[in-house]
Amino acid sequence: MTAVRKENDVMNEYKKVIPGFGIREGKAAALWGADCCENDVLALSRYYGDSGADELFLYDLSETDEDHERSIGLIKEIARTADVPIITGGRVRRLEDVKKYLYAGAKAVFLNVDVDENVDLMKEASDRFGDDKIYAWLPDFTWLERTAEYSQLGASVMILGCACPSEAETARLEEKEETFILSSDCPDAAVFSSMLASGRVSGVIGSMTGKSPSCMELKQQLKKNGIAVDTFQSAVAWEDFKLNSDGLIPVIVQDYRTSEVLMMAYMNQEAFEATLHSGLMTYFSRSRQSLWLKGETSGHYQYVKSLSLDCDNDTLLAKVNQIGAACHTGARSCFFQTLVKKEYQETNPLKVFEDVFAIILDRKENPKEGSYTNYLFDKGIDKILKKLGEEATEIVIAAKNPDPEEVKYEISDFLYHMMVLMADKGVTWEDITRELANR
Repeated sequence: MTAVRKENDVMNEYKKVIPGFGIREGKAAALWGADCCENDVLALSRYYGDSGADELFLYDLSETDEDHERSIGLIKEIARTADVPIITGGRVRRLEDVKKYLYAGAKAVFLNVDVDENVDLMKEASDRFGDDKIYAWLPDFTWLERTAEYSQLGASVMILGCACPSEAETARLEEKEETFILSSDCPDAAVFSSMLASGRVSGVIGSMTGKSPSCMELKQQLKKNGIAVDTFQSAVAWEDFKLNSDGLIPVIVQDYRTSEVLMMAYMNQEAFEATLHSGLMTYFSRSRQSLWLKGETSGHYQYVKSLSLDCDNDTLLAKVNQIGAACHTGARSCFFQTLVKKEYQETNPLKVFEDVFAIILDRKENPKEGSYTNYLFDKGIDKILKKLGEEATEIVIAAKNPDPEEVKYEISDFLYHMMVLMADKGVTWEDITRELANR
């Protein structure tokens, strides 16, 4: 049973808080003149994704083709690690640039309307990739009168790039039929509330700084102001939990990606409610008899991904993004002492793929004499593709035979060579599974 759900199950029912920053020369660059709290793009993106952002807005500020390609690579890494949808754009010269952004993992690409070539591309890009993938970037309100035109060309959302529009400007949106995302250089709940009160506005891009509240903190403030935002809310009341003699409920904690068991702790009602409010795992320390925010002193925070309740209502299962180590000893998991173990063969498909892929990556980084994998890497992409094609043909031939064992053998060969190709091209199993999930 899922003990905690998002407050609104339908994406369009809540207003979005969207941290935004630029990317230039591999670093985070501020938008609208605000100071950027972190130059490390990946660390910044992971933090926003963990701390309650609904989406990320990334403006590619690259000026050279080389820097543009680096930005594409960064967007790909952000999409892999941040776990929230990404809106990006900024350097679009041709349809191929739109495709690169989307293939890097972007949810949607914005086209800047003050660049004539971008407007010319809108219909073609919308026809090719779908209008839900194409947004229009309007530098200021002088472009507002043309939003119907951009919508007709295939842009599904209009992003107003000017920071903090006035109430009069925001009121003008009510006369329009399009959906808007506004921008703010001040991540203040009152400012956001004013913008999000408009029925035409689906979200606000905020230029966050080191002094800003976390996205979840900001959303809790917006919620108090009557704005429908996506926060955690328990589907089962605390009163319905079955507690132990100390009035506590045990919590088993797992890594949300790997399902590795990290630790076990306890919550009282105050700790449970604090966890829901902040999105950070908070426990009750039995030894100190006080609340315990995991990571408060070590920095090893646990960001909530889901909380579930067992069939007897007496145990919680938390799936989290663990920052650093879960154990006070510095170990990743508290469960590192093996007492007894019977040897067994790992059959979890993804685990097997990851283990084999890890060996292939190790061969690439640390060549081993006589290794067939290194032979393929040394011969290069043409040899890898030739072998992959041969193995695909072998599968077809084997499938025509009645013995299924031959098919298993040939598919295994094909998958191995496919993983060599993945390693050569920098593609991971996480990239593949994420793409399949998106489909």
